Amino acid sequence: MERKARTIGGISEVSRSRAQAPRTADLIYRDLHRDIVSMRLKPNSKLSEKELSEHFGVSRTPLREAIQRLAEDGLVAVFPQAGTFVAPIPVRLLMESILIRRALEVVIAQTATEMAVAQDIRDIDANLAELEGAVNAGDLGEFHRIDSEFHRLIGRISGLGTVSNTIEHVRAQIDRYRLMTLPQAGRLTRVITEHRAVRDAIAGRDAARAGEAMAFHIGQMLDEVEALQHLDRDYFYDDRE
Repeated sequence: MERKARTIGGISEVSRSRAQAPRTADLIYRDLHRDIVSMRLKPNSKLSEKELSEHFGVSRTPLREAIQRLAEDGLVAVFPQAGTFVAPIPVRLLMESILIRRALEVVIAQTATEMAVAQDIRDIDANLAELEGAVNAGDLGEFHRIDSEFHRLIGRISGLGTVSNTIEHVRAQIDRYRLMTLPQAGRLTRVITEHRAVRDAIAGRDAARAGEAMAFHIGQMLDEVEALQHLDRDYFYDDRE
């Protein structure tokens, strides 16, 4: 049975033991990256080097290396006189990330239509059933995980590994945004409806319709961000000017 991670101050307990392994900076980076993207660590939260060093059980050298990488990803901001903080979400970067993801996921959906076999459709159906189960359970975190797995599943079916990896690189800011918007009324059922439209197009061997359904699904986020709706201004930075 998989052991669930207990969190301390928003950071997974399992991080402490992992940080003792080789390539410590990589493991700290991975764990902090996950906690920031999952919103366990929210924008503008201060990251104390002393507390983090104690939590991971490491010196500050690998910790600072991990933080530098997170800063390069745009996930943390380092101010020499003030400290290190989880970065707010830059609106322009978020919009560009959505544009990139939409364009690539359209290609993936169209290609998956040509490549899918019967078992692939069953796998998608199983994913949709799990997504509905997460809605019934009211588990937003699990919903987000299964939702993300849906897109990775379509990517696997397409066989376009490099394209799928490129999407992973632009997901961080999008995932932070999505986790904040999931609680909106009707959002979860809309996502399932949009996923089902992609599924039906792939099962029906209609590549054009699959691309359109995926473009609509991803594009919904872009429309919202452009209108600056549902945004907690404390969590976002409008860098479009």
